Amino acid sequence: MTILGHKGEKTSRRLALASMFALGGTSLWIGCLAITDTQTALSASLRGVMVWWEVLFPALFPFFVLSELLLGFGIVHLAGTLLDPFMRPLFRLPGVGGFIVAMGFVSGYPVGARLSSRLMEQKLITRNQGERLVAMTTTSDPIFLIGAVCIGFFGSLQAAPILAVAHYSGALLLGIGSRFRVRKSEELEDVKAPSPQGNRFRAALAAMHKARIADGRPFGILLQQSLTSSLALMMIVGGLVVFFSATLDLLVNSGMLNLFRDATASLLQLFGLAPNLSLAFMNGTFEVTLGAKAAASDSGLPLIDRVAVAAFVLSWAGLSVHAQVAGLMSRTAWRYIPFARARLIHGLLAMLIVYLAWPLFRVGKTADTSLPAWSPWFSWSVTESGKSFPIVPAAWPPILFLVIIAAMVITGTIAIGIRNFRIRRETR
Repeated sequence: MTILGHKGEKTSRRLALASMFALGGTSLWIGCLAITDTQTALSASLRGVMVWWEVLFPALFPFFVLSELLLGFGIVHLAGTLLDPFMRPLFRLPGVGGFIVAMGFVSGYPVGARLSSRLMEQKLITRNQGERLVAMTTTSDPIFLIGAVCIGFFGSLQAAPILAVAHYSGALLLGIGSRFRVRKSEELEDVKAPSPQGNRFRAALAAMHKARIADGRPFGILLQQSLTSSLALMMIVGGLVVFFSATLDLLVNSGMLNLFRDATASLLQLFGLAPNLSLAFMNGTFEVTLGAKAAASDSGLPLIDRVAVAAFVLSWAGLSVHAQVAGLMSRTAWRYIPFARARLIHGLLAMLIVYLAWPLFRVGKTADTSLPAWSPWFSWSVTESGKSFPIVPAAWPPILFLVIIAAMVITGTIAIGIRNFRIRRETR
C-alpha cells in the first residue's frame, strides 16, 4: 500500500508539473503573439468589451444580485423544502437543486455555477451533487438564445422554438442521465433534509426563517455586499471574455488553428455535413458568441445544419464560460474533467435533438423575418436596417420558470408513484 501510495503521489506530481509547464508555455506564446500582432489583439479585445458591456452585463448582473439576495433571505431553503420530494426521485438531488435549475435556465451561465458553489460552501450539497448541478445548469439564457442568436445572427424567429427545445431538453436529459452515476459511497454522503412532520409549506417557511436568522445581515448590508460581489464577478466575466476573444483571433491569424479547422472539416464531411461549418466549431470552442455567429453567417448552407451547430455551440458554451465556471467553483472540491465531458455530451445531445425534432417544427428552408402567431407577447424590440425586430417576450422568464417547475412536479409525481409501487411490491 505504501509503494502504491508513493507511485500515486509521483504520478500526480508529474501531472501537476506537466500541466504547469503547458499552461505557462501557452501563456508565454499568446503574450508573444499579442506583442507581434498588436492590432489584432486590440481589435479583438475591443470586440470582447463590447459583447460584455452590451450583452452580458445587462443580462447577468441583475441575476447575480438577485441570487445573493435570495440566498440571504432564505428563499433557497424555502424552495429546497418544497421541491425535495420531486428532485430526489427524478435527479437524485436535494430540493435546493430545483431552485438552481430554474434560476440557471432563466438567467443563463454562469449563474448556476454561482449558486452551486455557494451551496457547496454552506454544506447544503455534496461535491457529486454540485458537479451534476453545474453540468445541468450551464445553459444559455432565453434572452441571449432568442435575441442575440435567433434574431441577431439568424435574422429569424423560426429557429427559436427548436433551438430552445434542443438546448434545454438536452440539459434536462443530461441531469436525468447523471443520476445513474451516483455510487453507493456517494449516496451515503448525501446531505438529506429531514422529512417534515405535517404541513410541508409550513416546514418550508420555518426553514426560510431559520436560514434568515442564521444569516443575520440587515437588508442594507446584504444589498451592499450583493452589489459589491456581483460587480467583482462581472469584472472577472468581462476579463475572461476579452481574453478568449483576443486569444482566438491571435491563434487564427498565426495559423496555429489551421490543423484543428481542417481536422474538424474532415470529420464533418465524414458525417455528411458541410465542411464550412468547421469555422463555427473552431470559434465556438473558445467563445460561445463568436461560434453562434459563425454558425449562422453562411446562408448558403442548409438551415437545419446551421441550427444544429448553433445548438452544439450553445451547449458546449466555449472555454470562456468554462473558465468562468472554474473560477466560481475554485473554492470547492469541484472537478473540471467531468464538467467538460458533460458539456460535450450536452452539445451532441442538442445536435441530435435538432435533427430528430426538425420535422415537428414548421421551419422554412431560408430565414424569414415574419413574426409568428405568438408575436404579440413581445414587447422589447431593436431596430436594424429600417426594420423593427422583437427581442424577447416580457413574460418569457417567469413563464419559463413556471414551465420548468410544472415539468418537475409532473415528472417528480410520476417518479414518486413508481417508487412507491415498487416499495409496496417488495414488501408483499
